[in-house]
Amino acid sequence: MRKALAKKLPGFTLLEMLVVLFIISLLLLLFVPKLINQKDAAQKKSDAAIVKVVETQIQVFELDHGHTPTKEELIGKDYVDEKQYAIYEKTKKE
Repeated sequence: MRKALAKKLPGFTLLEMLVVLFIISLLLLLFVPKLINQKDAAQKKSDAAIVKVVETQIQVFELDHGHTPTKEELIGKDYVDEKQYAIYEKTKKE
């Protein structure tokens, strides 16, 4: 039993483990903020696309009916859904 414990088993030293953890933490510090900002930018692009769709649907409604639609007319006649219109209103207020 003592001979088995006395053998030098291959493995990592504490210093090697600390160096690896340090490098991984540096990489995380560099890339995590960029990933968070990309999510916000993607949401803004998605909202902008929805606003363009709603504006286009308003123009289509005006061509079809000859007047500017109300919210109920747009949603009721399936030009846009409620979620799209809510994003449109939120974006227009900002």
